[in-house]
Amino acid sequence: MYAVIASGGKQEKVAQGQKVQLELLHVEDGAEVSLTPILVVDGTTILSTPDQLKGASVKGRVIGTEKGVKIDGFTYKRRTNQRRRFGHRQKYSLVEITSIAKG
Repeated sequence: MYAVIASGGKQEKVAQGQKVQLELLHVEDGAEVSLTPILVVDGTTILSTPDQLKGASVKGRVIGTEKGVKIDGFTYKRRTNQRRRFGHRQKYSLVEITSIAKG
């Protein structure tokens, strides 16, 4: 059984017991979170319409926060001595999927 969830404007395929990186959820470590399922597949049964997904739920537990890879950037404009270096490192919440229910 697996599900496709929506979190932070992105979709992720998850299964029970799997650990996934989601955009920062701003909750403390160990907190239970409820994620929005878009699709639930259980063998040959596929739930995809809003009526079918009304009772479906995906629950997870926040393990902690992680940092993504460092992205270095550089912009410049020629002949004007305009240069700018910048960096970015995205923060993620590490979530362990505890249950997937069809409802």
